[in-house]
Amino acid sequence: MFGRVLGVTLIQVLRSVALVLLPTAFIALIAWATAGSATGNTGDPLRAALWIWLGAHQIPFSLALPPANAAGLLSYLPLGAVVVPIFAVRSGIARVIDRLDGDASLVPLARTLFALLYTAIGTLFALLSATTAVKPIWYLAPVLLLPITLISGATVGRRLVFGQAILYGTRIMSLLLGISSVILGISLFINLATVKNLTLVLEPGIFGGFLLLLLNILYIPNAVVATLGYFSGTGFAIGSASIISPISFHLNSIPAFPLLGALPSGASPFALFGIAVVGFSGALLASWTMAFNTRVLVQSLVASVLIAATVAYAGSGALITDAMSAMGVSPWKFTLSVAVELIIGAALAIYIPRIGRR
Repeated sequence: MFGRVLGVTLIQVLRSVALVLLPTAFIALIAWATAGSATGNTGDPLRAALWIWLGAHQIPFSLALPPANAAGLLSYLPLGAVVVPIFAVRSGIARVIDRLDGDASLVPLARTLFALLYTAIGTLFALLSATTAVKPIWYLAPVLLLPITLISGATVGRRLVFGQAILYGTRIMSLLLGISSVILGISLFINLATVKNLTLVLEPGIFGGFLLLLLNILYIPNAVVATLGYFSGTGFAIGSASIISPISFHLNSIPAFPLLGALPSGASPFALFGIAVVGFSGALLASWTMAFNTRVLVQSLVASVLIAATVAYAGSGALITDAMSAMGVSPWKFTLSVAVELIIGAALAIYIPRIGRR
């Protein structure tokens, strides 16, 4: 029985890996052929395809930058790219369950084997694709790949029960990120001329323009997290020693990236109104959960804070050089501000009606 599950699972793991790897290999090959290469080594686009696959799974890279081989780090990766591996994993798990004829007793084993095999292949990719200039940080591959695969697989078939706390915590963070998405869209529309100028500076050409558009789309979730950080009061960074927040604005320079056209031009204390929105979300969470009991509210707040911490970590990092070593929100500041504002909002929703009754 174990051999059957292992065989079925391995086939679908390889399919899920190929579902992401083959399109990235095609894109890397076209880019390599278009840009040309000094060595003419066809192994370059294949290695680049593995790097794109790893980057889509949020695996950071250690770099040695020419000409002096200066140390660099690439950990500020597009969050939007995670959607593709999640889709591939979900598709693979669904096929495994179908091949096992829906036998519920074998599904937990299949999910676990799928996650372990997928993680092992990803770790192997990180080891084999390393060069002297670009080295995927292989020991982080299991740390990141295993949770992504397990969580994605748990949403397929007979779904695992996560509890009310996770449900309400997810709803609140989705609400806040949704509001931030709307604000980001409005800001991009208002600053459309700046976005256009940043695009013209790059002169990407037809194929390069398509890749630039795709890269901007994949980085939109990072920008949404930064927007939430801005309106929660802590702000975010675009480069080392920079801060962009409602009460403090210090920016040295920005990369020529069209999505950055939505950046504010200076401090704007009026944006601190966003703190009230986060507080109102805490009050809304209290109204949802107090129908059960206080324990559900506390658990939901804890779940919201944990989700905020995960989002903050994923929405921050370094972008290759020392000048861009701080990108996105500060994980601890973002988490702390969201936690405090949610707790204050929930407390006000509980105690203000009691004071009114007294």
